[in-house]
Amino acid sequence: MPAADCQALRFSTSDINFDKPTTSTRSSSRRSSGSMVALMPNPHRCLPMRSPMARALVLTFAILAISTLLLRSSAEVQSAIIQTAASAKQAIYLQRPLKHGADWQDTLPTPTEPHRASSTGDIAAALVNSSIPMDCDYDIARLKQWKEKYKLGDQIEYTKRYIQVSRQPIHRKSMTALNQSFLTDTIRTVDLNNPEPYQAESCPEPLVAPVSQSPFPGSANASEFMFGVSTTYKRFSDPKTSPVNEWTYWLTDGKGNTNGGKLLLMLLDAEDEQLQETHNILTTAGIDVDVYRSNAEDIMAVRYLALVPTMYNHPERPRKKWLVTCDDDTFFPSFNALKERFDEFDDGFPMYIGTFSEDVNNIQRHGSQAFGGAGVFLSVPMAGLVAERYESCKTEQKIKEANSGWGPQGDILLRKCIYENSNYKLTLLNELWQLDLYGDPSGFYESGIKPLSLHHYRGGGWHVAYPWHYTKVSNVCGEDCMMQRFRTEDDFVIANGFSVAYYPQGIDFDVNQFEATFHAAPQNHGWNLDFIMGPQRPSLHKTGRKLSWDLQEAEVLEEGMVVRQVYVRRADDWRWKNVDGSAMAGRDGVLELVWLGDRGQ
Repeated sequence: MPAADCQALRFSTSDINFDKPTTSTRSSSRRSSGSMVALMPNPHRCLPMRSPMARALVLTFAILAISTLLLRSSAEVQSAIIQTAASAKQAIYLQRPLKHGADWQDTLPTPTEPHRASSTGDIAAALVNSSIPMDCDYDIARLKQWKEKYKLGDQIEYTKRYIQVSRQPIHRKSMTALNQSFLTDTIRTVDLNNPEPYQAESCPEPLVAPVSQSPFPGSANASEFMFGVSTTYKRFSDPKTSPVNEWTYWLTDGKGNTNGGKLLLMLLDAEDEQLQETHNILTTAGIDVDVYRSNAEDIMAVRYLALVPTMYNHPERPRKKWLVTCDDDTFFPSFNALKERFDEFDDGFPMYIGTFSEDVNNIQRHGSQAFGGAGVFLSVPMAGLVAERYESCKTEQKIKEANSGWGPQGDILLRKCIYENSNYKLTLLNELWQLDLYGDPSGFYESGIKPLSLHHYRGGGWHVAYPWHYTKVSNVCGEDCMMQRFRTEDDFVIANGFSVAYYPQGIDFDVNQFEATFHAAPQNHGWNLDFIMGPQRPSLHKTGRKLSWDLQEAEVLEEGMVVRQVYVRRADDWRWKNVDGSAMAGRDGVLELVWLGDRGQ
């Protein structure tokens, strides 16, 4: 037969069906072989099928094609099965409740073997941005110190984790997802009375935290601001209420030098030597301060109002743009951001800037005004107006009108002085926070927001917090990263500087809502805080769904390029209970985080 009459052998894989899952490989091969015969062109065969050679060739091609398809299909099916199984396993893990009597560690997924540095050289190579070696061994002496300081038990669950900062040209995120797990090994329990010998351990690779290239605290220029504070010498000198550490943070460069901000401090019940002692303490810390004795005959509200003419008549006032009244427990965690925000306002115009209380009851009770604990900012022209009318603004009648039922209020005196002598009104700046909150403040500090001021953090009925320690991490990652959240693959959330929280049943709630761990008081209606904070999501206290280590102390090391944080969790903490009332953890715990700065930025 002429070659032109010969047709090429044709084989179409699309005509072979491997899709029925109940068909065995053997039966599939039989059907495939039959399909192969049907696909061969009948007329004008180049080699008759009776020929042994033809049958051998056809069989060879069929076997090769079918093998190829089976291998490819098998790989795809295997991959699909693995992915489905992994998804199912994760779903089961996320929804797994904490059983009665079970420990929180029972909810953790099995840790994968981490990549560990095998030698000191490998550690140095991995941490190109830090000169300190990583050391994840526990220090018995330090653990014993923490035990005494924080009233912990003899057996402590201890974990240490390094975090490498990566400063990038990105915007700050409220929460950043990390593609790493927080825990790469089992939690170590240390018996302080009978510490067992151990072999030195190397550390897993650090968590890598991408952050924005925000400025560092020491670079702040506060030369356009003058601050006035009225307090008592007793509060200033008491270690529990002394504001020296907090003022050092936002009024100096962190190295013993002023950042340009001026402080006018008026002290009640202070002798001459106490005034001098106070001045020496603050100037030694690097704070540019003038210390005055308050008039003991004036009530508190008048002493507060007197700050304005005192600042306005100060010889350095011509070099200032903003005169600020605040309390001794007002804290500015991001001064670069504060200055940048105030650069948007016209300081040549009479301006009265501040924020309301978060509690709508307080606004109803005291009035629509700037609440002083968050900071009240007056442009120099506005301060001049108040200074001019000061005497008429503090008469007995005005003091009586400033009594809201809780005694005369300095904030009311200031508002009345402005409103009754001009047409200027308050400009709201809600990034300032009065924090009229009671109870556990974690829902606020774990929210991922970037506050411009904090207040009421020294307890005494209000909440307890340690902003001076919280902000130390800003020395390695910039102002933006304080209170920024980082979520790991195993559902730990680092609220940077405040807490490390674990969610054993996963995170299936709106992370952009405040958790209602706190409340307003008195007269808490449940919605008091909504107009500022929005509706809050339910608290996870006593649900078995959250376990948190709270920051207790922080330390800046290696010229600000390394910060060590110590977070503590108590087994008897009333918050971390299961629904049935049993404790989620059987032992106290300590987490030590070491943040490593990005020397390239």
